[in-house]
Amino acid sequence: MFTGIVRERGAVVAVHGGEDGIRLEVEAPACAAGAAVGDSIALDGVCLTVVERDGGRLAFEAVPETLRRTALGRLEAGDEVNVEPALRAGDPLGGHVVQGHVDGVGRVRTVEPEGEGRRVWVDAPDAVLRYCVEKGSIALAGVSLTVAAVDADGFAVALVPHTLAATTLGALAPGDEVNLEVDVLAKYVERLLARARG
Repeated sequence: MFTGIVRERGAVVAVHGGEDGIRLEVEAPACAAGAAVGDSIALDGVCLTVVERDGGRLAFEAVPETLRRTALGRLEAGDEVNVEPALRAGDPLGGHVVQGHVDGVGRVRTVEPEGEGRRVWVDAPDAVLRYCVEKGSIALAGVSLTVAAVDADGFAVALVPHTLAATTLGALAPGDEVNLEVDVLAKYVERLLARARG
């Protein structure tokens, strides 16, 4: 489990493989310092398992299922990724409950200045958009955010200067693809209501 509070921006050092699966090597010294093989770490909101640790470098493997459901397959050496280690007992829950199970890939529609921050509109698949409500939670590339507005094709988030500086979201541009995870509580509520009606 994660909170969507990014601990550091990691740098992709190498990507090996292809559509049958990839091995990602990421330089993330702060997270690597406390990581061990077998630990869960979220990269851009995708829960992955550490398969190797070498100093400040971590290696992960992503299977075809993960590549089909996320934007990880588009990563290249030199790209930055949001990195968050799994929540440990006693850690503060500063964002919202994030599982690292991506619900869909969105595409950035617009990025506009808004005061000292930015407003970003993301077009989202219907399977994601159905759970988006104004002032609800969403994870965008692994970052816990509040939905600022919703329209027929997507949703908007307002990014504060700290988020722009501490995560990869400061580099977002129209056309970029981003991993999306809706608030799991919305899915549970939907399921319970469906059972109650049935």
